[in-house]
Amino acid sequence: MNEYNERSTWRRMRALLSINDPRWGRDDGKGNDGSRPRANESKRPPGGDGDGPPDLDEMWRNFNRRLSGLFGGKGGNGFRPDNGRAARVGVGIVIGVLVAVYAGSGLFVVQDGQTGVVLQFGKLSGTVGQGVHWRAPYPFASHEIVDTSQVRSIEIGRNNVVRLANVKEAAMLTRDADIVDVRFIVQYRIRSATDYLFRSVDPERSVSQAAQAAVRAIVGTRSAADMLNQDRDALRAQLSAAIQRDLDRYQSGLEITAVTMQSVAAPEQTQAAYAEVAKAREDREAAKRAAQAYANDLLPKAQGDAAKLADEAKAYADRVVMEAEGDADRFKQVYAQYSKAPAVIRERMYLETMQEIYSNATKVFVGNKGGNSVVYLPLDKLVEQGRQNAANAATPAGASAPDAASAPAAATSSAPASAASAAAAPAPGSDVLRSREAFRSRSREDDTK
Repeated sequence: MNEYNERSTWRRMRALLSINDPRWGRDDGKGNDGSRPRANESKRPPGGDGDGPPDLDEMWRNFNRRLSGLFGGKGGNGFRPDNGRAARVGVGIVIGVLVAVYAGSGLFVVQDGQTGVVLQFGKLSGTVGQGVHWRAPYPFASHEIVDTSQVRSIEIGRNNVVRLANVKEAAMLTRDADIVDVRFIVQYRIRSATDYLFRSVDPERSVSQAAQAAVRAIVGTRSAADMLNQDRDALRAQLSAAIQRDLDRYQSGLEITAVTMQSVAAPEQTQAAYAEVAKAREDREAAKRAAQAYANDLLPKAQGDAAKLADEAKAYADRVVMEAEGDADRFKQVYAQYSKAPAVIRERMYLETMQEIYSNATKVFVGNKGGNSVVYLPLDKLVEQGRQNAANAATPAGASAPDAASAPAAATSSAPASAASAAAAPAPGSDVLRSREAFRSRSREDDTK
């Protein structure tokens, strides 16, 4: 039945294609001799491959044979119907390939330093990290790749003029109503891919506005002098913290990595005056440093001198006290002896006093009241005794009590010498008769010796 339908169909098609054929409507050879050409019949080669229309039946049979051989059917010159099985298999293969390609469109690769955000029916489904991932094909799902390792930067304080205020973008108003130009660079990166995609409309503008708000808030609480002289590291840390706080409050998904200060200067119109102020400030600091260095050099010396004077004063006080105590002990001892024999003690004290007086004299007076023509003067001993007395006077006066107690004994032993010296003192009488020239000559000799 199928074969009959196919044959009838191709016959109709051949009839349509043979309308322009001059033999249309004539018998093909039934009841006529096919070897005799007719008068009005065009002469064509016997092979049938002339200029006429192609044989569609033959073409269809060839196509079916090749398709059957391709899918395991039996070939041959005879036509063998396959009931459309080959066509169905081919269509299935094509559909399978299309389905595989469609399903494979859901594969995507996330590189290192990137984050993949998967959306399902436009709603956030999740995030994925580095590697190969699959999601449902479009339009059921989609994905976005966000580079979270790239560091972006934006400059704040450019020479752009703000139209509303007609001032430069870098101009900042200080607490004392001065203007300071502040320029810095903000570096940031994406910290949260979901916040960056769904909560931030213009990330660069968000960072710029947050940075400008932060720097104006900081500059507005300080004077111009504080801003020009403030430590740049401290200002950078304050700016970074303030900008990050604003970005976190807006949930922008951005993170500030660094803030680089470029310049903090006065406006161009006032830079000369600020330069003079800065120079005066530097001179003041230099003078302070010089004064501090001088003080550091002078104070130790003064402290050392003060300590030395204090030690000397203490030593002098101790020496005076010891001398006074020694004199008091000596006076007590002398008084004890004096109470026993007042006349002897008075004579002894007189002799000691005269000995002390004459021991420091540089002249020797000799009288001949006794009539002696030869007087023995031990000049070497007298000179030696004078030196010894001078050395004793140079020694510390803080003598101990035993030394003071032994003083009477020494005075007693030297009493004869003192008496001799006292006897050698000039007496009135015949000594006055000596000529002045003799005294002068002897005085010169004594001075020479």
